[in-house]
Amino acid sequence: MPEEQSNNSNSKQDQAMSLEKQQSADSMRIIPLGGLGEVGRNMMVLDYNGKIIIIDMGFRMPEEDMPGIDYIIPNISSLRQRAADVLGVVFTHGHYDHMGAVPYLVKELGNPPLFAGPLARAIILKRQVEFPNQPKLKFTTVQAGKRFRLGPFELEPFPQNHNIPDNFGYVIRTKLGAIIHTSDFKFDEDPVNEPPTDFEQFKRFGKERVLLLMSDSTNAEQPNHSMSERIIMNNLEEIFKNCKGRIISATFASLLNRVQQMITLSEKYGRRVVVEGHSMKMNVEISRKLGYMRIKPGTLIKSQDISKYPDEKITVLGTGAQGEERAVLMRIVTGEHRNIRIQRGDTVIFSSSVIPGNERTVQFVKDQLYRLGAHVFHYKMMDIHASGHANQDELKELIHLVKPKFFVPIHGQFSMLVNHALLAREAGIPDKNVVVAENGNIINLTQTSIALDKKRVPSNYIMVDGLGVGDVGEVVLRDRQNLASDGMFVIVAVVDRQTGAVRGSPDIISRGFIYLRESKDLLRETRKRVVGVVNKSAGSGGAVNWVYVRDNVRNTVSDFLFEKTQRRPMVLPVIIEV
Repeated sequence: MPEEQSNNSNSKQDQAMSLEKQQSADSMRIIPLGGLGEVGRNMMVLDYNGKIIIIDMGFRMPEEDMPGIDYIIPNISSLRQRAADVLGVVFTHGHYDHMGAVPYLVKELGNPPLFAGPLARAIILKRQVEFPNQPKLKFTTVQAGKRFRLGPFELEPFPQNHNIPDNFGYVIRTKLGAIIHTSDFKFDEDPVNEPPTDFEQFKRFGKERVLLLMSDSTNAEQPNHSMSERIIMNNLEEIFKNCKGRIISATFASLLNRVQQMITLSEKYGRRVVVEGHSMKMNVEISRKLGYMRIKPGTLIKSQDISKYPDEKITVLGTGAQGEERAVLMRIVTGEHRNIRIQRGDTVIFSSSVIPGNERTVQFVKDQLYRLGAHVFHYKMMDIHASGHANQDELKELIHLVKPKFFVPIHGQFSMLVNHALLAREAGIPDKNVVVAENGNIINLTQTSIALDKKRVPSNYIMVDGLGVGDVGEVVLRDRQNLASDGMFVIVAVVDRQTGAVRGSPDIISRGFIYLRESKDLLRETRKRVVGVVNKSAGSGGAVNWVYVRDNVRNTVSDFLFEKTQRRPMVLPVIIEV
């Protein structure tokens, strides 16, 4: 009942806070529904002249205190009544934190047109096969420099270096002026598998008198310049030169530039390559078909064929650099992989930095690898991973190149946004022209001003659990947290319908709280209290309020167990009338 009341209350509140239609060519509303104050779940709404475009529609992974949750997606309740005004969803690139929420949200928005580069489009469509009840997506493929119009918006995609092909920023032109959304980006003048940063295009944009710059803040707290992929390639080659056994590399399935580097080096040094992990296999297959990944015939082999080749002729690419429980590297380390085991002399490369919160599991994997006799390389030992995001020097350089009038930092934790705003002020943008926003804020933009509205729209977490979207709210999550921390204590009492007295001794089931065989005194005292509470509450005869009886049992037993153990398990009383 409390959960139902909570959901109904939220629904009414969402309706009251829907985004009202605004018919004005003098101002635009910009509303982040995800990605500001967090890393991931990116989704930005531009509302102008009564029409809406959306940039990205991503998810983020659950936090440690969200047991059972698969993903967290944006709350689009403020848009539901204006689905007819949504002209399209524009995607910057093919990472799940920018497009992973499509199967959960597109139908809710009336299946609007989608716009993306070839790789992002292919990944979205491939994943859509896993959701058979979804409508057929209406896709248009975008190309760098080729402008297209959506109502009052004219959009121009422009290429940006990141760590995946087909990564586009967008210039969005309206009667107000030009707005630039950078996407995730870095400046790389000597990349490995893609063209270098085109600084001339930014100078060209700067000559247009850019009204607003919305820029990636992920590395806004990192000084200097991000590392070029060329340095990473050279350092990885040193490992390949000197390695006498198998090479096993773990990285993100979406870090396709790094996967290409490992394949290129394997071919150079005569190694066959095994690609493991569903998501990595899928991304490699799609990239290869589209021509973004170059692989010689015969390079790729299946894991069951590894034994046919000498150890020094084998490279294994897979997921698991974050110590994920079911990822390829963890299954190899724990001996659960069908065809691959760690053996003495293997070289294991962690080609990614550690995401905060994953330190413990990554350390476990590294320790196990050393115990099994492997050589381990990670980014703290040598430069074998480069971020796909711009550091402070690049962020300031972008501001100097495009010369925006107004500035809004996007994509990052709140501290990242604040520090990016400081960089903008250092670069000469007046304080009143810089806005640090969070999810749910409404940014009002005109040709002469930018400011946060007093109103907000709902932007709370919508949690995906299996087939359920949004049906796990705070009450359910709190119950799961309680179960995970203190366990469950079930009491089953059989009550005589006529007398209201307990028959026999109540049964007790404990899960995750105490071991029953070693707690006989505690159980005996608990049973006494249950019998006493039921007999007192229901033993007077006549009509009995069994909800009241169960609440009494729950409160009495909870207090007693806390007094004796200083723990509060979830107490579930079950009253059976006979």
